[in-house]
Parts: sequence; structure tokens; C-alpha cells
Amino acid sequence: MTREMQVTFDCAAPAALAAFWAEVLGYRIQAPPTGFDSWDAALDAMGVPPERRNDASAVTDPDGRGPRIFFQRVPEGKTAKNRVHLDVRAASGLTGDDRLAALEAESARLVVLGATRVRRVEPEPPLGAGHIVMRDPEGNEFCLD
Repeated sequence: MTREMQVTFDCAAPAALAAFWAEVLGYRIQAPPTGFDSWDAALDAMGVPPERRNDASAVTDPDGRGPRIFFQRVPEGKTAKNRVHLDVRAASGLTGDDRLAALEAESARLVVLGATRVRRVEPEPPLGAGHIVMRDPEGNEFCLD
């Protein structure tokens, strides 16, 4: 039996980090519940006070193929390297110089959105095609692959 999967980020600012990852992945901020025109209207109806409205956010794949990504506010900051990280497949099907050029272009786009470039790992044939290590605006590591 297969199961649905959700990826969860602990973070300080769920709405901002959700917006960043929506842009990275081509996802959308999750729509409000049925019957509500906005999240503010839904949260009003649920009795959520304004100061708690950035406690959580989520993004979803508009095509319904990828996992939902959930962002939840936690009081502590990030303290160590991630043991699990996302690989953003920014150069699927490309090889050699074309692959590295696509990774470089995506790295530049994400830096404008608030990511930090950490380092480029050069190709090491036959198995290593090269990748770029990045950090999201809250310091979570991910790779452009």
C-alpha cells in the first residue's frame, strides 16, 4: 500500500518560507478551505487571533503530483546541518556544460528570491554529475541537481 507524504519545515516565518518554496518549485500556496474566499476569512471563522496567523502555511503542487510541503513556526532557530534535505531537479535530462549552465541560471534566480549559494560541486564522472549546494532564507540546506 502506498501512502501520501508531506514534507514539513520547522521555521520562524511560515508564510515567507512558503512563498519562497512556492517560487522555487512552481507550487502554489495552499488554497483556503472550501467556502472561504481567503485564509483571513477562514481563520476569522476558526477564531484564530491575528498574532497566530503566521503559525503555519503550506504549498501544493498545482498538478497534484508532488508532495504537500508544510511550514510550521517553532520557537527555536536552526542549529545544525539538515540530516535530510531537498534536491531540486533543475537540470533533469541535461548533461555536461548544458547541465551546469542550467544549474548556474537557477542558482542566480534563487539568490534573487532570498537563497544563499554555498558551493558548487564539480562533476566527478562516471557517477557525479555536479550540483550546487544552497540555503533557503532560513538557512535550510538544499541542492540544485
